[in-house]
Formats: sequence, C-alpha cells, structure tokens
Amino acid sequence: MEELRNKSDIILDELKRRSSKREIVDVDEAIVKIVVFLLQNSYYGFYGEDVKEILHVPEICYVPATADFVMGVINLRGDIEAVLSINKFLGLPDSETSLSSRIAIIQKNAVRAGVLVDAVEDVLDIPTSSTKQPLSTLNNAVKEYVVGEIIYRDKSVTILDVEKIFLKIMQ
Repeated sequence: MEELRNKSDIILDELKRRSSKREIVDVDEAIVKIVVFLLQNSYYGFYGEDVKEILHVPEICYVPATADFVMGVINLRGDIEAVLSINKFLGLPDSETSLSSRIAIIQKNAVRAGVLVDAVEDVLDIPTSSTKQPLSTLNNAVKEYVVGEIIYRDKSVTILDVEKIFLKIMQ
C-alpha cells in the first residue's frame, strides 16, 4: 500500500511540474459578430455591425410600382422602413411567413431597410480567422453578394455583404 501511495505522489508531482511549465499564450485575435438566420432551410448571416434590430413581423403595407423584391413598408416607431424579400432578391423560392419569421433591420452607411428572414437562429462572436472563402458551388445569383462562410452546427453559413446588396438595389 505504501508503494502505491509513493507512486501516486510521484505522478502528482510530475503533473504539477508539467503544468507549471505550460506557457499561456494570449492571442489577441479580432472577434466579429455574425447574425445567423434561415432562408429556405439554409443558414445565412450578416455581420452584426450591419444589423440594427430584429423584429417580429408587423403588418407590411404594400407599395405599388416597386421592384418585385420590395414587399412594402412598415412603421417602426414613427419611421417608415422598406421591407425586402431577400429570397426574391437572391433568386430563391419565396417562404411563407410564420411565427418564427423575423425582419432584420440592416444598415450600411446611410442606407437602411428591413429584410424578411425565415428565422433568426443565433448571434455569434467568432474570430475573424474562422471566416473562409465561399464555396465555388454556391448559386451564382447568391455568390455575387457573399463575403465569406463559417461553420455553425456542422453546417455552412453564407455571410452576405449588406453593402453589395444595397448597391445592387440602388442601381
């Protein structure tokens, strides 16, 4: 029994010695927020800095003679905001509005609009190094507006560029 205790003490001493030798490396890597949402059962995202607010879907007032991806406008605390169907804009099939549907108010520079999404899944803080180049197999209509991809719950999240979307809309 004494021999077993001695071996245990030796092992514990060795573990203490090794743990004291470990170097702690403080990596100051930039972190970015990603708002992850669903469109047609696929994950997409916007950079958190571009998302100002996430709303339940209020009544959307139709505006005639607008582009097919403009769903209408909403009254957001006295401000009139356009609401876009990002599905139509990206050439994806339309989704039915459900209880999980949300409007993400996005803004870049002075341009601001609401975007209807099927559901907001999460808001992530990720290291910038986690963002990868988009897959070459992406739909060409979507690829033009993609800035990168990340992995979330073992699935790919396509990060959309708000500025490119707004530039295309304003053409």
